[in-house]
Amino acid sequence: MKIAVACMGNKVSEHFGHCEDFAVFKVENGQIVAKEVIPNPEHQPGFLPGFLKKQGVDVVITGGMGSRAKELFAEKNIKTVTGVSGEAEEVVQKYLAGNLVSTDETCQHHGEGHGCSH
Repeated sequence: MKIAVACMGNKVSEHFGHCEDFAVFKVENGQIVAKEVIPNPEHQPGFLPGFLKKQGVDVVITGGMGSRAKELFAEKNIKTVTGVSGEAEEVVQKYLAGNLVSTDETCQHHGEGHGCSH
C-alpha cells in the first residue's frame, strides 16, 4: 500500500491542490518501509488524482480538499482522509493504527480566491 500526504514542508498541507509536495509512504505489513517525496507537479483541476494513481497511491491524507477532487479520487479507488493536521509521518502512523479519522473537510472556493476555512 502507498499513502500520499499532501505537505508543506514536513507538515500536512491545509489544502491538497496547493501543497508543495507529496510525502509518499510505502507500507508493508502495517509498517512504513520507505518514503519518497514527490514535488507537486501543478495545480490543475482533475490532474492530481490520475498523477497519484500512476504513482501507485492507495490513500491520500490532507487538511482540506474540494468536493470534485474527492469524487475524482473515488473514481480511481483512492481513499481520501481530510481534516488532518500534524507531521506527515506521525499522521501516517496514526492512520495505520486506526486512530486517524477523516472529517470529510471540503474546501469551498469563492470567485478567484481560496476560501478554505481551516
